[in-house]
Amino acid sequence: MKELNLQLKDTEWPLEYIDHDRKIVRAIVFDDQENYYFVRAKRDDDFGKATLIETSGGGVEAGEDLETALKRELKEELGAEVEIMHKIGIVSDYYNLIHRHNINNYYLCRVKSFGTKHLTQQEIDNFHLSTLKLNYEEAVAEYEKCAATKIGKLIAARELPVLKYAKKLIDEDLKPNRRSKEI
Repeated sequence: MKELNLQLKDTEWPLEYIDHDRKIVRAIVFDDQENYYFVRAKRDDDFGKATLIETSGGGVEAGEDLETALKRELKEELGAEVEIMHKIGIVSDYYNLIHRHNINNYYLCRVKSFGTKHLTQQEIDNFHLSTLKLNYEEAVAEYEKCAATKIGKLIAARELPVLKYAKKLIDEDLKPNRRSKEI
């Protein structure tokens, strides 16, 4: 399948200027029973008060390649060791409120095991991150519910198309061919 390449705008806050780009890695993480793993963030900051669902991931550090950054972030936030299955693509979006352009590199990852999380103090204090295990329908409903806030709307606009694309990848490319069972 062709990689996603989405260009999104921030329609929630006015654009004054953008003064920096942030290279980010994110993953749709799933297991063999088709459960999906996300982080729940509780925010009370410049973006407002909100409880959100988000894919696990974060900023790429200087000198770090994308896949190394991804595995580090998934270990930190979910405690997960993963197998990277596919690069889903890139979603470019903006947070006008903090003058930032996000370059989100999305991957599809299968969980190999779970262990200890290694959250930063900022993630603990500012975002109260926790792990969510949801089926596909629950995840879609959670994004739609969280879109009631301005920041939730931006995150849902970025992540729902990626989740839907990932589901299609799993159904078409990673499951055994259903037709061969019918013959």
